[in-house]
Amino acid sequence: MKITMTDKGLRVPDHPVIPFIEGDGVGCDIWPVAVDIFDHAVEKAYGSKRSVEWKEVYAGGKAHEKTGEWLPSETFDAIREYLVAIKGPLTTPVGEGFRSINVTLRQGLDLFVCLRPVKYYPGVPSPVRHPERVDMVIFRENTEDLYAGLELPAEDGKTGMVIDYFKKEFGWVIKPDSALGLKPISISGSERLVREAIRYAIKHGRRSVTLVHKGNIMKHTEGGFLRWGYELARREFGDQVVAESEISGEVPEGKIVMKNVIVDAFLQQIILTPDQFDVVATMNLNGDYISDALAAQVGGIGIAPGGNINFNTGHAIFEATHGTAPQIAGKGIANPGSLVLSGKLMFEYLGWNEAAEVIEKGFSAAVLKGREEKRVTSDMVPFLENARAVSTKDFGRSIIDCM
Repeated sequence: MKITMTDKGLRVPDHPVIPFIEGDGVGCDIWPVAVDIFDHAVEKAYGSKRSVEWKEVYAGGKAHEKTGEWLPSETFDAIREYLVAIKGPLTTPVGEGFRSINVTLRQGLDLFVCLRPVKYYPGVPSPVRHPERVDMVIFRENTEDLYAGLELPAEDGKTGMVIDYFKKEFGWVIKPDSALGLKPISISGSERLVREAIRYAIKHGRRSVTLVHKGNIMKHTEGGFLRWGYELARREFGDQVVAESEISGEVPEGKIVMKNVIVDAFLQQIILTPDQFDVVATMNLNGDYISDALAAQVGGIGIAPGGNINFNTGHAIFEATHGTAPQIAGKGIANPGSLVLSGKLMFEYLGWNEAAEVIEKGFSAAVLKGREEKRVTSDMVPFLENARAVSTKDFGRSIIDCM
């Protein structure tokens, strides 16, 4: 049966059809392991009352081999129809096709939130002294900013026309051999992102929402994001939020604190004092840097989950956030953690919190067991003295055994 969107939110049947894209590179290693974990978690949580019917759709290299297209229209149609999907990593074609298949999926389905929760699991090797202080949820705007792909090449006639126009109309002096990129940041795009970040903070009992920006330099784009975010917070959540600048003593009970930090200072503070941040809302490029930097603090992008969501239409694609790693593809040594935890995030989105909790507990216990036995996935071996690598399948089996 299909997942549908109603006025009250998602309506999820007991046996939903969920499209999946195996992914390129290590996708062939991590997807079979991850889906086995998902099915075991659902069975453990609900018995035979609930199950997922997995429907394979194609994108990336596998799609190109089968259809000659990198992103067939049938894949878009299936995700539009069934609303929620999950995918492994996808390669970006070089010299042809899409600028990025991932970006094309996000923009084509208007998945305006890139949701990236980042927390530490005890036992995961980390390069920082106190990784346990990191527990943030990143709301990265997913459709605008420099990732919109609005670029012009250097030494092109049309680019020269634009440079001349800017000089004539605005007095901007741009070197004639420059390439150009457009950075659109809209009021509507900023507001809907901040709205969902605040809603998430309220729903999950979080303490604060921090707007991260470079508004001191880019005053109309990133500065606009900051202004519009605060205005939205006051207008729609006035009795539930309070600006940090308005607090003289203790935070009023039940209030979400609205903060803002310039992005370069933020990247410093998440290393020095990460526990002062909770929910974070930011633009596309900043969010990319921040998400990966935080993932490194808690053990690497190999265990970083992610979801791309339109909370208005219900459409969502959950994904492994790392690359295809072709150098180890097919060897059965990739860490499936990112895809596994993205599945946990997907089940939370569906409201199947019991299944999500089973995955969380199984993963956490398996990581701790692996640390104690010094048997970890290959990406973690360099960070743990005298450790041995465990295969993708063996780590997946350990997660299931620990559920």
